[in-house]
Amino acid sequence: MTLTASTPQNLAATTATAPAAGRWGPKLWAILVVAGLAMFLDALDVSMVGVALPSIGHDLGLDTSALQWIVNGYILGYGGLLLLGGRAADLLGRRQVFLTALVVFGIASLVGGLVDAGWLLIATRIVKGIAAAFTAPAALSIITTTFKEGPDRNRALSIFTIFGATGYASGLIVSGLLTGIDWRLTFYMPVVVVAAVIVAAYIVVPRTIEKEEGRIDFTGATLLTGGMLAAVYTIVTAPETGFTATVVATTVLAVGLLGAFFVTEKRVSHPLVRLSIFRVKSIVRANLAALAIFGSYLSFQTIVSLYLQNTLQWEPLQMALAMAPTGIIVAILSPMAGNLIDRFGTGPMILAALTSFVGGYLWFLARGGSPDPAYAVDYLPAFLLLGLGFALGFSAVMSQATEGIADHEQGLASGLVQTSFQIGGAVVLAVATGLISGAATGGIDGYRPGLYLVTAVAMVGLLASATALLARKQPIAELA
Repeated sequence: MTLTASTPQNLAATTATAPAAGRWGPKLWAILVVAGLAMFLDALDVSMVGVALPSIGHDLGLDTSALQWIVNGYILGYGGLLLLGGRAADLLGRRQVFLTALVVFGIASLVGGLVDAGWLLIATRIVKGIAAAFTAPAALSIITTTFKEGPDRNRALSIFTIFGATGYASGLIVSGLLTGIDWRLTFYMPVVVVAAVIVAAYIVVPRTIEKEEGRIDFTGATLLTGGMLAAVYTIVTAPETGFTATVVATTVLAVGLLGAFFVTEKRVSHPLVRLSIFRVKSIVRANLAALAIFGSYLSFQTIVSLYLQNTLQWEPLQMALAMAPTGIIVAILSPMAGNLIDRFGTGPMILAALTSFVGGYLWFLARGGSPDPAYAVDYLPAFLLLGLGFALGFSAVMSQATEGIADHEQGLASGLVQTSFQIGGAVVLAVATGLISGAATGGIDGYRPGLYLVTAVAMVGLLASATALLARKQPIAELA
């Protein structure tokens, strides 16, 4: 079902760029690779910083609460402006937005490696996240407008996932090597990748002439970003200080700004988010799954990184190699995701993915705290289950979130689902770090509250997906 009718210009653009089923020429492959490299870059950055966090904390004198802002600063810049980035790609042209944002990303990464103050590092991470908020939806909408809905798009999205998995696994290993020398090298490394992607994108990605009519809703973007920042600050601060006057003020501010955002979106002629899009149940389900998947996993990665390095005194490379199978299993299995989606549909795939995530977290809770852990028995099964979850779920979530959407709103749909990934990551991580604050010397028990939270979030996502799938089958059962 198409939500909004495409204009003749959109139909012409789609016909001109969409490949015939099963036949992809060199140009289409080149476009897919360039868009995939943006995904590679984002995953590379997330995993590299995750490994480097303990070293950054030691060097700059940052505690766990401050360290989480190095991750959440990026996520908030990313998640807060993804919807704006998606609309900008639709209105200003995907190629133009993609290239400009890549330049800003590279500069912010370079500056991040040069600063010596924690607050400055966090500031560069916010800027970097803002840049990623424009590159990510532009890259995804380049794919969803180039490859038509169905087997071609499912196949393209599964390959897109491989880039993310490769970036994640590469980031772990490279960061483990570089952090052993100097954590600042983990900030310089992405600059090299950015330069290569800019050159390739300039050559490969065609100039878009099908810019959509409308205006960018800067008011909505400001309200959403401000509301998210206030909400996450409250979530991070309240466990440590209680409900002080400042916390109460930020709570009221968050509610007010987010409330104003929804009111504004109903009234403006060109909203950042067309709220009626949430009437499509499949889009709502996809975004809820995104919240659960990334919200739980990002917190799990942070907790495990701190536990293995600070408590068990593992070296960064040792920790990175331990978690690398998660990315490797995604890279191996993701090529199958497109065919599995075609055969079973997105709903069952997402349900299987969340089941795998819950299984991985439960395994680590049961075995991860062994006093004398055997990696192959106590850790590896959990990491493999998480990789299986990503391999089954990421492409399915992306496909479900963009199916039935007209080309001129693909940027919006892409930005929306990626916003859900990032909001889930920011909020759950903020709560998790509050729960494990001061756990560095307390063994696994100090980290269990955070691990319980991670597992609970995944379970809620699993139950929501299962309920939705059963509800879809109910009419058939009644007819029988």
